[in-house]
Amino acid sequence: MYTRADGTPSTCQVARTLDIVGERWSLLIVRNALRGQTRFSEFRDGLGVPTDILTARLATLVTAGVLDKRPYREPGCRERASYHLTPAGHGLALVEAALIQWGDTFNPGSEGPGSRLVDPATGAPARVAFVDADDRVLPGIAIVPGPAAITVW
Repeated sequence: MYTRADGTPSTCQVARTLDIVGERWSLLIVRNALRGQTRFSEFRDGLGVPTDILTARLATLVTAGVLDKRPYREPGCRERASYHLTPAGHGLALVEAALIQWGDTFNPGSEGPGSRLVDPATGAPARVAFVDADDRVLPGIAIVPGPAAITVW
C-alpha cells in the first residue's frame, strides 16, 4: 500500500508510481528490458549494479507487475529466471522516452546522446508530446485536481 507520511493512503499517482520505479536502478532495469535484456546477468553486467540491489529491484518490479519472472534452463545448467516486460512495463517506454528527451534538452552529455528517439518503421526522429483526444499536438498541459484529490490546490 502506498501511504503518505502521516500513514494515510496516497491518492497521488506520482507518489504511487515512484514507490515502484522511483529508485535509480529500477528505471535503468526497465530501460535495459526495453532494449531486449531479460536475464539477471545481462542486467548486472550491463548496468554494473550490485547483485543484492538488482535482486531487490527485480523483486519489486515483479511484485508491481512491471516485469514477469519466467523460469528457463540451458542444457547442463540449473534452472534460472528471466524477466520480461508486462504491458505495464511496456507502458513505461513513454516515461523512458520523456527522460531521454528531457536529458537531451536540459542535461546533455558532452559526447552527444546515448540514445535517440525514432519512429521504428522509418527511423525518422521522434519526440514525446502531449496530444488531445483528436491526436492534435498541444503546446502544454495543465494538471488539475481529480476526484480523489485530498489536498488544497
